[in-house]
Amino acid sequence: MAGHVVEVADANFAQEIEQYKGVCLVDFFADWCAPCRMVSTTVAALAEDYVGKAKVAKCDVDANRDTAARFGVANIPTLIIFKNGEQAQRFVGFTTKEDLKAALDAAMK
Repeated sequence: MAGHVVEVADANFAQEIEQYKGVCLVDFFADWCAPCRMVSTTVAALAEDYVGKAKVAKCDVDANRDTAARFGVANIPTLIIFKNGEQAQRFVGFTTKEDLKAALDAAMK
């Protein structure tokens, strides 16, 4: 993963996201998904913008089917904001940077 984006998987999702005290944005994606590739640049930019404020992670749904199923990820990209390990907001499909920033900022209040 590039820059400050953390790669999460079935094996470390609980530790990296669910046990994290703070705000996390998780991008559930697949390499073959064109909309996922479009949103990946936004996710990378948010990771840079929120260094020290929020954790930004990616989870490949093809390689981590258990985690994707556990969170009901049926369509990709799905972006979920977690606050202290609990789902706070979910976006399905292409989402703008502005919408994600607003949701992250709201979750941090």
